[in-house]
This record gives sequence, C-alpha cells and structure tokens, in this order.
Amino acid sequence: MKHLLVTGGAGFIGSHLVEALLTAGNRVTVVDDESTGRFANLERPSLVQAKKSDQLKIVRGSIGDLELVQKCLTDVDEVYHLAAAVGVALIASQPRQTIERNIYPTQILLDELCAQHQQGKPVKFFLASTSEVYGKNPKPVWNEDDDLVFGATTKPRWSYGASKAIDEFLTLACSRQFGLPVVIARFFNVVGPRQTGAYGMVLPRFVEAAVAGRSLTVHDDGNQTRCFAHVSDVVRAILGLMDSPDAIGRVFNIGSDRPISILQLAERVIALAGSKSQVDFQSYRDAYDADFEDIRRRVPDLTRIRTTIGWQAQLTLDDIIRDCLAAR
Repeated sequence: MKHLLVTGGAGFIGSHLVEALLTAGNRVTVVDDESTGRFANLERPSLVQAKKSDQLKIVRGSIGDLELVQKCLTDVDEVYHLAAAVGVALIASQPRQTIERNIYPTQILLDELCAQHQQGKPVKFFLASTSEVYGKNPKPVWNEDDDLVFGATTKPRWSYGASKAIDEFLTLACSRQFGLPVVIARFFNVVGPRQTGAYGMVLPRFVEAAVAGRSLTVHDDGNQTRCFAHVSDVVRAILGLMDSPDAIGRVFNIGSDRPISILQLAERVIALAGSKSQVDFQSYRDAYDADFEDIRRRVPDLTRIRTTIGWQAQLTLDDIIRDCLAAR
C-alpha cells in the first residue's frame, strides 16, 4: 500500500482522483483549504468508509504553509499537486492571488521533496498544469514542445498561464538538477459531475441554466472552440502516467482532441436536456473586464500520451453532457 498526498483533493478533479487512488488500494492524505474545492466532494459513502478505516486522511489547510507541508510529506511515496487558482472569473478578478497561489506552494513542495531526494528518500511528483500555458499560440493544434505565447502584462488574463508555466519550469528544473522523478500534465477543459460553474466553467453553467429553463449565456460570438474530456478519462490518464517509467521528466497534454464551438456546445446541452432555454450573447467586457483577451481555438496534440501509455478518451461529448445532466 502506497501513501499518497493529494493537494487540492477536495476540488473537482482532485476528489475524483482521490476516489481512484483509494480504489486502487492506496492510503491517501488530502490537503485542501476549500478556497475553491469543497470537502462535501469527499463525503461519498466509499470515502466515508475509507476515513473510518484510516485509509483516507483529510487535512484542512493551505499547501503554502511550510510547517503543514513538512508534516504531510512524512512517509509519503507520491505527491499529486492539484491545488491552484482555478477558473477564468477568478483569474480576471484576482490576478495577484492567482500568481501567488500557483507559484509559492509549488516551490515549497519541490524544495521539501528535493531535500528528501538528496537524503535518499525519492518521492514521485505529479504537477497538474493547464492548456493555458500555451497562451495565444496561433497553431491550430498544440503539442508539448510548442512555444508559449502570452499577451501583455497589462492583460491580467495571462497571469494564470504564466504562473503555471513557472510551476512547470520549477518542476523540470528539480528533475534535471536533482533527479526528482516528476510528471507534468496539461489539462484541456476537464468536465464532469461535481464541477461548479461558480468560477466561469462553461459546461456546468450551461447545464445548470438549461435544467432551470434559463437562457444560456455565451461569451463573444460563440465561435471560439474547445475540446471537452470527462474527468474519469483524465484521472485514468493521470494514473497511467504515474505508473509509467517512460513518463518521468516529461510533459503531457491530457484531454479530448475533438473541438466544438461554444455556441454548438450550448445548443447541444439544450437539446440533450430537452430544455426550452434560449442562447444569449454577452461581451467579454461585460462578463469580465475591458482588458480581457480570450483564446479562439484550443486543441491538443495527444500523440505523446497515446504513444507513451496507449491512452485515449473513452467518453464522447454527448456521454459527458448526459452524465452532467444526470448529476444535477
């Protein structure tokens, strides 16, 4: 039985990952400050039983707390670092908090893990990164070695991608300089049950509105394209990468590579929900601020993860939407 630490384990992706790690027979410690996650996500029957049997330990606190990090890293075999600022709405309104919450905790974790590694106690480290690191690279499909193209520093929107890129640089530096075993994954629009629309996530916003019979708000003209992957497929990819020696020291895109426009997504949600909702359009200025910039197309090249662990998404977009509707 491995002892695993999951930061941000009460969040949307984190809670699904915790379930999978426990199902695989591991002992898991979760650290979360509930800034965007909810411990209610960990109150499912199987997880409650895991807590009673001490297979699951939940710690309320910030991963930016050095003393807490040192305590939680005791006797840990692997770290899954998912704690971060999330959501376009939060990024636009709190750019400083975004930068600090993304970089400082990662640095603390890596410093402690490198110290342990030099003492002969290697701990494998997984960093959850994001497609946002590509910025506004104009290529139609992005692979892991493409340039990162950010906008001006006067546009707060780019603070998230830039701060997560620093996380990646720090992680890879620890791998190269100290030999720390690391795996980095860039998530592309992960969706599914338990995800909230409170921070601007588009699919849960659409599902909630369609079920309630309200208009679905589409930003700009709705022709921006995204690819949506179910959280269960993404968790399966994470586990596969962490089990693969060939993934060590590398960066991987994780997601779907089947693009759909946001307007088409809204129309599909309405149809599958059997809703009479309409679509309303809202400018980025009205939704966020006058400085907001968006990415028109976001599609991953998944060649690397497919050739490394043979992974591919199993659930279609219709499967995903139906699952989100059923979870309402």
